[in-house]
Amino acid sequence: MRSWRFYDHVRTDAAAPARTPRIGTRTPVLGADGSDLPAALQTIRETGDGAALDEAVSAAFPGSRISVTERDGRFALELHQHGLLRPLGAAELSDGTLRYLLWTAALLTPRPPALMVLNEPETSLHPDLLAPLADLILTAARDTQTVVVTHAEPLAEALAAGTRRHRVDLRTVELVKDFGRTEVAGREGPLDEPLWYWPKR
Repeated sequence: MRSWRFYDHVRTDAAAPARTPRIGTRTPVLGADGSDLPAALQTIRETGDGAALDEAVSAAFPGSRISVTERDGRFALELHQHGLLRPLGAAELSDGTLRYLLWTAALLTPRPPALMVLNEPETSLHPDLLAPLADLILTAARDTQTVVVTHAEPLAEALAAGTRRHRVDLRTVELVKDFGRTEVAGREGPLDEPLWYWPKR
């Protein structure tokens, strides 16, 4: 269980750790707070699948690329976009752009865990980024069991559509609200529910 990874909430606000240059060191696993994002991306480029990293960025932001610069031992992330005269630093990126890059670093990890859980990865993402995100998730699912909790039907549909191409199995559990209760869709009758007994003193 120690190898399992949970990404419940990655910060992208103005004071998010991912927006600040950090000491650079080899980082095969993105931290839960995303503070080591530049180091994690550079590690993917040097020891992981650098081509997949470039493809993920290009698929989400056509004509763009990322780079990691070093100054006084600190790594900083830069996004180069077509038409801009200078690269954008992490502090200048939109919440959605930064969040997508965080998911890219987490999912393309050179050290995949036995289990990875992503909670609502679609938060603050532009709808156009959901298909590239689904490709990233399915790529990771080749090497690790991946659980995605999402409210975005387009993301769920993109995951289902890409399973054959990525050669991974997909199992979906849909939750529905019924008179204020959350239930599993398609479950029939009380015999499908887990047993529950009030404890006795």
